[in-house]
Amino acid sequence: MRKFYKWVVQRRKINMVIFGLCFAVCMVLRTLVPVNYDLNSYLPADAPSTLGLEKMEDTFGNDVPNMRVMVEGLNIPRALELKTKISRIKGVAKVTWLDDATDILVPTEMMDSGTIETYYRDESALFLLTIENHELVKTVNEIRELLNNELDGGFAMDGTAVFTEAATNNTVLEVAKVTLGAIIFVFLVLLLTTTSWFEPVIVMIGLLVSVVINAGTNIVFGEISFVTNAAGSILQLAVSLDYSVFLLHRYNDIRDKYKELKLSCFNHKISSKAPYEKTISKALSSSINLRAMILALNKTTTSILSSGLTTVIGFFALCLMRFRIGPDLGFALSKGVVISLISVFVFLPSLILSSSKLIDKTRHKALLPSFDRFGKIVLKLMLPTMIIALTIALPSYLASINNDYYYGASHIFGAGTLVGQDRNAIEQKFGKSNIYAIMVPSGDIVKERELSEALHKIPEVTSIISYADNVDAMIPTEFIGSDDLTDLMTEGIARLIITVKSDYEGEQSFAVANKIREIADYFYPNESFIAGETLSTLDLKDTVTADMKKVNTVAIAAVFIVLIFATKTILLPIILVFCIEMAIWINLAIPYFRGSPIFYVAYLIISSIQLGATVDYAILLTDRYTEMRKNMSKKESVVKTVSNVTISILTSGLALLVVGMLLGIFSTHGLLSQLGYFIGIGALCSMVIVIFVLPAMLSLFDRLIRKSQEREVPLKK
Repeated sequence: MRKFYKWVVQRRKINMVIFGLCFAVCMVLRTLVPVNYDLNSYLPADAPSTLGLEKMEDTFGNDVPNMRVMVEGLNIPRALELKTKISRIKGVAKVTWLDDATDILVPTEMMDSGTIETYYRDESALFLLTIENHELVKTVNEIRELLNNELDGGFAMDGTAVFTEAATNNTVLEVAKVTLGAIIFVFLVLLLTTTSWFEPVIVMIGLLVSVVINAGTNIVFGEISFVTNAAGSILQLAVSLDYSVFLLHRYNDIRDKYKELKLSCFNHKISSKAPYEKTISKALSSSINLRAMILALNKTTTSILSSGLTTVIGFFALCLMRFRIGPDLGFALSKGVVISLISVFVFLPSLILSSSKLIDKTRHKALLPSFDRFGKIVLKLMLPTMIIALTIALPSYLASINNDYYYGASHIFGAGTLVGQDRNAIEQKFGKSNIYAIMVPSGDIVKERELSEALHKIPEVTSIISYADNVDAMIPTEFIGSDDLTDLMTEGIARLIITVKSDYEGEQSFAVANKIREIADYFYPNESFIAGETLSTLDLKDTVTADMKKVNTVAIAAVFIVLIFATKTILLPIILVFCIEMAIWINLAIPYFRGSPIFYVAYLIISSIQLGATVDYAILLTDRYTEMRKNMSKKESVVKTVSNVTISILTSGLALLVVGMLLGIFSTHGLLSQLGYFIGIGALCSMVIVIFVLPAMLSLFDRLIRKSQEREVPLKK
C-alpha cells in the first residue's frame, strides 16, 4: 500500500481535479433522481396483493380507490355535479359515489341504509377516488385547489394518495432542514476536536464531495425510496466522519513527532547563516508533510478499512430483504461508504497537503481538555456499569422482540398533522372505511351473486358494487350498454368493489382481509385476484417479518467474520458484536417500556444501521487497547485507551446522535421520524456501551484474548 499512497500524494493536484469534476457532474445528476414515496410499491413482485394490483391495472386500467374526499353541506344534485368536476381532473381515473352503488332516483328512504350511509350522511358526501400514480402529487394538489374554489363549506381528504402527496411535499423541506442542521453541528464538533481553524473546513469539503458523488450516482438505480432520500446522505455524513478524523489525527501526530526531532529523521543540517535557509526549510517541511501523510495512511489503513468494511456489510445486509426498500437503502448506503473510503484515501490526503499552509497558519491550542481524568473515571465505573448492562441485556432483548408494530402507511401521519386531522374528521362522520377489489372470471352471474352474498355476510362489509348486484341475472350482458360495464366487467373479468368498515391495518383488519381471501378462493379456487391497502399491508407484514431473521443473521455473521480476520482472534469479535447488539437491544426496548407501537420497517432497518455504523467505535477502542497492552498493565491500558479514543468516538457518535434527533424532530413522516430517533438514541447507547462496558470486558477476558491470538504479545502485570 505504501507505493499506492506515495502515488496518491505525488499526484494530489490531478486527484483534486478528478474529484472536483465528479462533484460538479453529480451535483446535476442528484436533482434528476426520482424519489418514490409509495411504501407498498416495494413489495415483492410475487406478493398476492401486487399480483392483484397488476391484474387490475392490466384489465381495467385503474387501481383500487386510494383517496377519500369528504365534502360537507351538499345535497345530492350538488354532490353529483362536484363528482363530475373532480372526475375531469387529469390523473383521476375513477370517482365512486352513491350513484355507483344504488339507483339515486329512488327516494333515500327506500335505499339500503348501510349503502347510503357509506357515501352520504348528514348532508356530507364521501367520494372514493382512484388517482393514477404517475401524476399523483399534481392531481391531489389540483383536487384540493378545486375544492377550495368551489366550496363554501369544509372538506377533508384521506387515503394513500394523500399520504404520498403530503410526504412528497413535506419531506423535501424537512430533509433540507435536517441536512443544514447536521452540517452546522458536525462543523462545530470539528472546531472543538481539531487544532486548526481550517481543518474542519477540509474535513467538511471531503465529506460534502463524497455525499454529493454518492447522491448523484444513485441515478444508476432509476429511482430511490423516500427512506434513502431522507436518511441516506445524512447517514453517510455521520458514519464516514470518523474515517476523516482518524486519518487527520494520525497525520498530525506523526507530523508533530517529525518536527520534534528537528528534521533529524531526514539527516539534514541547516546552517543558521545559510543563504537559502528559508528555501531549504520549506522544502524540508514539504517533505515532512508528504512522508507524514504516507505513514499516516499506512498506519490507519487497517483500522479504517476494517471499520469501513464492517459498516458496508452491515448496510449491505439490507439488500437481502425481499421488501425492496431494504435493497434500495442498502445499495445506496454501501456505495456511499465505499465512495467515502476512496475519498479518505485519495481525495482527503491531497486536500490536506495542498492546504498545509492554511492549516499551519490557523493553528490553535486544543479547545477540549485532556481526557486522562475521564479515563480514570471509566476505570472506576466500568465494572459496575458492565454488571448493570449485563443485568438489563436479557430483559432488553425480550422487550425488543415483543414490541407492537405498524406495518403499512396508515399511521405515518399523526393526529397533529393536517393529514391526521382530515382522517379523524372523516372517521367521525363516516367511520373507518377500507376498500377492496376482487377480480374473478366473468360469465357466471349466479356464481358472482353468490360470492357477493357471501361477502355481504361479513359484519364489517358495508357496501359492494358489482355487475351481479346491479343487473338482473336473466339479462344478457350484450343488452347492457358498454359504458355501464367498463368499470365492472371487461375482457372476461368481473370486478367487485367492496367497502369494509375497518382500519387499514390491525388484527381485526387482517382477519377481515383473510376472510375475504378465503371466500373468494372458495368460489373461484386459484382464479381470483384481490387488491386493497389492507391486503398490501398484510403482505408487507409477512414479507418484512420473514426478512428480519435473515438480515440480522447475515449482518452479524458477516461482521463477525471480518472481525476475525482483522483481530486474528475469535474471542474479540464475540465481545465486540455482543456489545453492539446489547446497545441495539436497549435501543429497541425503549418503545416497549414506553408502550409505543413502532414501524416494523424502521425496526428492521435500524438493526443493520446501528450495527454497521457503531461497530467502528468498538473496533477503534479494541485496536488501541491491544496496542497499549503490549507495554502497559491492564489498568494503564484502559485509562490510556479511553483517553486517546474518546474524542474520536464522541466526534462521530455525537454527529450520528444529533443527525438522528434532527430527523426525528423535523420529520412529519412518522416512519422517518421514528427511524431518526432510533438512529440518535442508538448512537448514544452504542457510545455508552463501548466507552464504559467494552473496556471492562476487554480487561475481564484479557488473558483469554491474548491466548486466542495467533501471536502472543508481552504481557505487563
